Amino acid sequence: MNKGLNMTARAPRRLVSFVAASALLAVAACSPGSGGDDDAGGSDGEVTTVTFRLWDEAAAASYKSSFAAFSEQHPEIRVEIEEVPWANYWEQLPLDIQAGEMADIFWTNTSNYGVYADNGNLIDITEVLGEDHDEWSAGSADLYTREGTLWGVPQLTDSIALFYNKTILDAAGIDPNELAWSPNPEEDTLLPALQQLTTDSAGVTSAEEGFDPDSVDVYGFNAQNDLQAIYIDFLAQNGAQYQDGDQYAFNSPEGVAAFQYLVDLINTHHVAPPAADTNANGDLTKDLFVQGKLALFQSGQYRLPQLADIGDSFEWGIAPMVAGPEGRISVVHSVAALGNADTEHPEAVAEVLAWIGSAEGQGYLAADGSAFPAAVDAQQAFTDYWTEQGVDTSAFVEQAAGQTTPAPLGPNANAGAEAINGYFPDMFAGLIPVEQALQEAQDAANEAIAQ
Repeated sequence: MNKGLNMTARAPRRLVSFVAASALLAVAACSPGSGGDDDAGGSDGEVTTVTFRLWDEAAAASYKSSFAAFSEQHPEIRVEIEEVPWANYWEQLPLDIQAGEMADIFWTNTSNYGVYADNGNLIDITEVLGEDHDEWSAGSADLYTREGTLWGVPQLTDSIALFYNKTILDAAGIDPNELAWSPNPEEDTLLPALQQLTTDSAGVTSAEEGFDPDSVDVYGFNAQNDLQAIYIDFLAQNGAQYQDGDQYAFNSPEGVAAFQYLVDLINTHHVAPPAADTNANGDLTKDLFVQGKLALFQSGQYRLPQLADIGDSFEWGIAPMVAGPEGRISVVHSVAALGNADTEHPEAVAEVLAWIGSAEGQGYLAADGSAFPAAVDAQQAFTDYWTEQGVDTSAFVEQAAGQTTPAPLGPNANAGAEAINGYFPDMFAGLIPVEQALQEAQDAANEAIAQ
């Protein structure tokens, strides 16, 4: 998966409990400027090896094709891919930077790059690429700009939409395009729909007498501790903020109402899987959707390749994300590639950075539908691929161009996320009252980023 934010319940891609570092699952693991036996540092006309690190298996395969094409145009440069699993990525990264063993170029998300920019560990992309480069998605470069300097080359971008099981929704007579949530029951169309879509093993819906919440066969929605796909969007849609500058600001009346709505979907109405299960496995709801046991799955483009497993078992489609009181507002995130300031091959690294920032270089990411590229002129290839598979991805494109809310930012965002993760899993499980959890999590996160 390519997912980029840093805070879901997996111990977890993501979005915050990080696992101890382990050995790289790499094509090859080289320190900056080391290139293997065939690398002479470019000093005598032989091949220079540039190392490139990322966490996504599907993207690694696409980059392999892209770098093969690059090397045809630049036979003096070879790019070697290092793949590090998400669970180990962020623990390994600072260790390798400190030890001088970090790759020449490496992926990052918005939560994790700021500290390296501030510490002087990164190449100044503004200086290397200048203004004369292919256009990138609106706002994607802004996410990696600090103090007027661009520190990352945008690679992939994600927006949020609603995957739906057409077979289940048609049977219930529900239009996914019309769903909207609200703390005001008179304006809420989402919960009534989810109560019709959630059924127990006897076929009784959550809206009916006799429904057994301990024996649910099909759940309605993936309400869970997922920052990118769920709660940062619900916050924005209710007029709340996740951050105000670098400071966390989700503990507001609007924030409490948004989180309470989600927690109630799980623990009061039982139309979403138990948090004990989704806290332990952030991918559970994706798996349930693929199995036909989840009617609505709100998520990003990064899930599309995984949904190929559905095959012909049921019809599915993509609708606009669930709307809230303030409309459809989603986080739009971008993964970027950073240049290691300690590289021994700055000229070769600059050539590779220019390539992966171009529509030609990113076209390989889009051609097999594995990722939505940040280079605007490469994006049609992604849309065309999924159209050929019978999947209309226009809801993602429309949402990216619509109302958005910022992804987590700040040089210490990772520390803040870890602090928050000490409270949110229990809050979603109903073990801590929402107001208490938000107050304690916000205080802990703001204290953590001040260290």
